[in-house]
Amino acid sequence: MAVKIRLKRMGAKKKPFYRVVVADSRMPRDGRFIEEIGYYNPLTDPIQVKIDEEKAIDWLKKGAHPTDTVKYLFKQLGILGDNKKTEEYQSES
Repeated sequence: MAVKIRLKRMGAKKKPFYRVVVADSRMPRDGRFIEEIGYYNPLTDPIQVKIDEEKAIDWLKKGAHPTDTVKYLFKQLGILGDNKKTEEYQSES
């Protein structure tokens, strides 16, 4: 089973916001997920992003792969990048 950390689209038509979820890669984008670890709202000014850092790091250590957008959000928040928290994950990639 391949586990991904990805965005689940929520909200009304033309007013999306996203939940950051951990899901089996075989599930549909808005389908069943294992755990919700945060949210992302690109329509607000400034953009709202809240991710539970401990859960994200825990899932990365367990082998979950973030999508490109989630990887970008993690880098913006300092979850991925030049810090010691995710050293194990980065050495595996």
